[in-house]
Amino acid sequence: MAPQSAAGGAQPVPGGPRRPDRLSTEVVVAGAGPVGLMLAAELARGGADVVVVERRKAPSTESRASTLHARTMEILDARELLPDVGTPPNEPRGHFGGLPLDLTLPGPHPGQWKVPQTRTEAVLEEWALSLGVDIRCGHELVAAGEVGDHVEAEAVGRDGVLRLRARYLVACDGEESTVRRLTGAAFPGHDAVRELLRADVEGIDVPDRRFQRLENGLAVAWRNERGITRVMAHEFGSTARPRTTAPSFEEVATVWKRVTGEDISGGTPLWVNSFGDASRQLASYRHGRILFAGDAAHRQMPIGGQALNLGLQDAFNLGWKLALTARGKAPDSLLDTYHEERHAVGRRVLANIEAQAMLLLGGPEAEPLRGLLGELVALDDVRTHLAGMISGLDVRYPVPGPPRPHPLLGARLPHTVVRTGGRALGTAELLRPRGGLLLDLGGTGVRLPGGWADRVRAVSGDPEPGSPVGEAGALLVRPDGHVAWAGRTADGLTEALERWFGPARPGT
Repeated sequence: MAPQSAAGGAQPVPGGPRRPDRLSTEVVVAGAGPVGLMLAAELARGGADVVVVERRKAPSTESRASTLHARTMEILDARELLPDVGTPPNEPRGHFGGLPLDLTLPGPHPGQWKVPQTRTEAVLEEWALSLGVDIRCGHELVAAGEVGDHVEAEAVGRDGVLRLRARYLVACDGEESTVRRLTGAAFPGHDAVRELLRADVEGIDVPDRRFQRLENGLAVAWRNERGITRVMAHEFGSTARPRTTAPSFEEVATVWKRVTGEDISGGTPLWVNSFGDASRQLASYRHGRILFAGDAAHRQMPIGGQALNLGLQDAFNLGWKLALTARGKAPDSLLDTYHEERHAVGRRVLANIEAQAMLLLGGPEAEPLRGLLGELVALDDVRTHLAGMISGLDVRYPVPGPPRPHPLLGARLPHTVVRTGGRALGTAELLRPRGGLLLDLGGTGVRLPGGWADRVRAVSGDPEPGSPVGEAGALLVRPDGHVAWAGRTADGLTEALERWFGPARPGT
């Protein structure tokens, strides 16, 4: 995490003392983890002034999540961030509750990609700073609430109290969200019943294990290229302990020995952690001018990296909508679609994670179910369904339309290559310019009506043979890559533009 940056557009509160501890901005983002940084960058990319407050004074060095799925890789590609990520290892095989599952689906980034969370955060932070985001490290949020037509917040730092005034505040401050506590937002669900202990350990030599079920429990182990071994263990029949701090390495080593018979107590722990099967989701992702994203909005067992990817995709959905709203170009009601779309996606992900937790941490009683599911996963339709759900590639948002809508309506624009203006552009390249996209495929003659050119651009071209868009006609594509309207005539286009991009603005 960079030192405090004053690169953003924050200004002193109008009429107030011109002091650096009193800031007015359009959006405050609480939390500078991957979700908060992604959201802040998307907001700044959309032209909004953003201040991020983060209680940490330095970047996290914890391992945490290390898996990016195909949909997240597409998102990073659409923002030209993949060169900064580098060339991470690609693993086609994932799992569902510990059962091997091929995650390969059509697209440019099939399977899963192993990127340490520290690298993901560094890339997103650099991107956010390059767009002018003001990141305030070492400031812990202590107060936040709506006051009339804005939000006021206070964060305590080493230099005193930082007072903030904004049109909106978004909580991206993790499982133990301070904003959630301050607002009293309803967070129904259940606490952890079972848990998995884990540690990164140097100086041990144990066999690699991929969700190995032994008589007494579950064991996972793998050694990275630096010789550090990550171990994870769950003892069948054990229950999760109430925790306010991480478990000790002694506890991890003790459980590991009871499950595997191996002694790892002589190793050097670099990181110790545990995660349980808690499952909670906010009743609403929006509370007036305060919104929630990532783990602040939903708490789940981080199986298969779904938690991080779900949060990043929350931010990608919200960023462009909030930027338009904060800048007064779209009505406040556009933000309601964030809750409508992402709450449903989150609910589905939490359900599949609960099912996986039963398969993964259940003892002998889970074996009949594991056997049956193992047979089902061998069927390609089942494999494709589960892979689409885990990767996020099958997300389809509800869009008003005819009883039998276009097959792409609400779905992400699939990977395709369009020839336009003498160039061949892939989906990621088509989505890189700011704003929405009216894509005319096959010469329908549909044109962008006057009044939206400041928020939507028009491109005409022909898809390459065999393209998944086929004879799609004209498509209105949102900044997050999802298709908001489709047709061969302009019927319904104006209504779709108004719904997703606000009213027409004369002269644009």
